[in-house]
Amino acid sequence: MNTSRLLLALPVLLALAGSATGQTSQTTSASPAGLWQGALALPGTQLQVQLVFTNPAAGPLTGTISVPQQNLKDMPLSSVTVRADSLIASLGQLQARFRGRFTAGGQELAGVWQQGGAQLPLTLTRAASAAPAAAAPRRPQLPIAPFPYRSQDVTFPNASAGLSLAGTLTLPAGKGPFPAVVLVSGSGPQDRDETVFGHKPFLVLADYLTRRGFAVLRYDDRGVGQSQGTRATATTADFTTDAQAALAFLRQQPGINPRRVGLIGHSEGGLIAWQAAARPAGPDFIVTLAGPGVSGAELLLRQQADMGRAAGLDTAALGQTRRMNGALFAELRRLPATLSPAEAGQQLAARLRQLAPSLSEADARTQTQRLTAPWLRYFLLTDPTPDIRQVKCPVLALNGTKDLQVAADVNLPAIEKTLQAAGNRRVTVRALPGLNHLFQTAPTGTDAEYATIEETFSPQALEIIGTWLAQQAK
Repeated sequence: MNTSRLLLALPVLLALAGSATGQTSQTTSASPAGLWQGALALPGTQLQVQLVFTNPAAGPLTGTISVPQQNLKDMPLSSVTVRADSLIASLGQLQARFRGRFTAGGQELAGVWQQGGAQLPLTLTRAASAAPAAAAPRRPQLPIAPFPYRSQDVTFPNASAGLSLAGTLTLPAGKGPFPAVVLVSGSGPQDRDETVFGHKPFLVLADYLTRRGFAVLRYDDRGVGQSQGTRATATTADFTTDAQAALAFLRQQPGINPRRVGLIGHSEGGLIAWQAAARPAGPDFIVTLAGPGVSGAELLLRQQADMGRAAGLDTAALGQTRRMNGALFAELRRLPATLSPAEAGQQLAARLRQLAPSLSEADARTQTQRLTAPWLRYFLLTDPTPDIRQVKCPVLALNGTKDLQVAADVNLPAIEKTLQAAGNRRVTVRALPGLNHLFQTAPTGTDAEYATIEETFSPQALEIIGTWLAQQAK
């Protein structure tokens, strides 16, 4: 799931240490304004980090952060605090901070990057200009024209939401009628190709399936690309109505077999597939790619443990993080659904301060504000089990054994058990060895590898999906 793919990508991990707050209290002899850059050592890669500090004529020091390898550019820092010999930069959106001490005559900041309880050494050096970006990794699976199929840009309405969505429909050569699939992306703002770090998994998947005789519709998420709407208050339930609209549109197109139209959902898209299949006019078959089989809270607690362990957290820190987040998730479930995000955030912050008395009130609010945002609050409180029980169509559920975001050994058994207990025997569940959350063949599965791996989508996984879909299309 794309719940902060940036930097260490440890979503909702709450550290005990408070973040820096307040404004500049004392300046150094030389202003830190300007560009600073360094590299974080992560498993299998070095992640270039660039901080730019600005000292306006009046007011506090401000700044931005960029991570070119992760397509993060100029994200505003929450606060920058400078003391006599040190600097603290906080990044609320990623619940991270950098603490550094000026050395080398003020030309270096030697310190620590903190995120989600992990602490990694990071030395930033003042620079006149950004270091040359590394050459973009090869993406050999990206399709190259000419194509043996038709491709057209389309728009379709989501009448219930009062918006229009935009996408691309690819159709095999010939008259049809063709079986068809809708591709539904994972969490976070995704374009129709589910573009991440130069990879375009949905473009690769659509090309492969269209060559095998399937019409494929992929679309920009609402509020992304050419699709209308906003994501600010949207939840998974809203995105499910978008997928339902895509299904209805595809069934009405010339050359499409309306009784052979399915959904392929990646990550959160798998949750959307369960919800769509449990409602009228659902898909005729489903493929979930790293789709959830357990509640959002359970999924994130496991995700935090797996990703924290990969980032170097020891057993004590992992245990402490799990206890803290488990208590906060339980508190969130206890709160009335009618509470506004601000009211819920206030109560969660109070609970966090009970768990970590050293946190200031402001720090506790910063740490918990993401939990009460509409999307994450809905996700944490959602258990897919009731919807999965209602799924009667054929299901293919795939997961990579090196997926650190949606653990295969937790979610696949839950999916299989729930479907079979509800009487659905048309279920195929497979854990694919060596594949990560993006279905790349990966050394460790950490998200830091996503950008450096040349493979966009495992050919083995493509073959499994294509062969299973061909069986459903008969």
